[in-house]
Amino acid sequence: MKTVETISLWSCVAVAAGFLLTGAGCDQSKPPAEKPAAKAPEAAKAADEYVLKIPEGLPPLTIPPDNPMTEAKVELGRMLYFDTRLSKDGTISCATCHDPKMAWAEHKPTSGGINDQKGDRNAPTVINAAYMTSQFWDGRAATLEEQALGPIENPIEMGNEMNNVIATVAGIEDYKTRFAEVFGTEVTADGIARAIAAFERTVLSGNSPYDRFKAGDKNALNESQQRGMELFMDKAACVTCHAEPLFSNGRFYNAGVGSDRENPDPGRKKVTGADEDMGKFRVPHLRNVAETWPYFHDGSVEKLEDAVRFMAGGGRDNPHLAASFKGMKELNLTDDQIADLVAFLEALSGEYPVIEPPAMP
Repeated sequence: MKTVETISLWSCVAVAAGFLLTGAGCDQSKPPAEKPAAKAPEAAKAADEYVLKIPEGLPPLTIPPDNPMTEAKVELGRMLYFDTRLSKDGTISCATCHDPKMAWAEHKPTSGGINDQKGDRNAPTVINAAYMTSQFWDGRAATLEEQALGPIENPIEMGNEMNNVIATVAGIEDYKTRFAEVFGTEVTADGIARAIAAFERTVLSGNSPYDRFKAGDKNALNESQQRGMELFMDKAACVTCHAEPLFSNGRFYNAGVGSDRENPDPGRKKVTGADEDMGKFRVPHLRNVAETWPYFHDGSVEKLEDAVRFMAGGGRDNPHLAASFKGMKELNLTDDQIADLVAFLEALSGEYPVIEPPAMP
């Protein structure tokens, strides 16, 4: 299910105005010594603090101490997320490949970039990415802040250079004012990253039929979904890697996806250089998985049923196949059991925000 959040231009102005009135030291009755220092806007202010609502079924979310969430920062991040001017040719934004209307992903095998270039990996959803212990399929970024700048500078994706991005954003008066208000600085790469990350932390999904079932509503799952849940948690032991509550343990495994290609994607090995990491990719979380097709790091499987069959069948054999997959083949799951697993995975689809693009400055 989707919840629609639309922020009008007037509400954006109100947020900015409220920030100025409550956080910029406008009270002239105070002596100069009591006015905030140059970087005081970065400190979390009660009047501007962003109240993050955690959906049913999700754990508390830890916010980085050096990037507190405020209404003004989240709104700045929202604008940057949708702004195609961050790309070299002005055609690609974060939302191009992570579209809120497509469960914050896209229904293409791999992402496209500037000059009609095609990447070699599928765009993972932004939903609940705030909880993950690493970002990207190969885990090359540890945080959302680190992840935010990667696509901007990737020559196949947004293809820009950071000095050009900063100059472009700084040349827009509204952005310049917002950076001063939010960070107390001029436009910086760090500020861009922190604003986008703050916005992405608002993209959470929970309150799925599975969550309601666990909370006591025994009618939230039908019989097929309950059988699938039992298989998932027990016989098939999918939960070992797709651990609750996110349905991912955040680790890296080789399932053999794409290993039969002439030049297979090295996956995690590209980050660590270790041979044992060849073909390993981060376990994707499965919340809203029914809405984020196609599947796997290369987007090579269109249907959820086929993805389940591949995994339940033990993946694709190769010299680096994870040991856990070798036992999967012996299960010999029936068509009915596969259908029950798919039904359970569909029950992991919960509510998430579908956010409309804001008015651009």
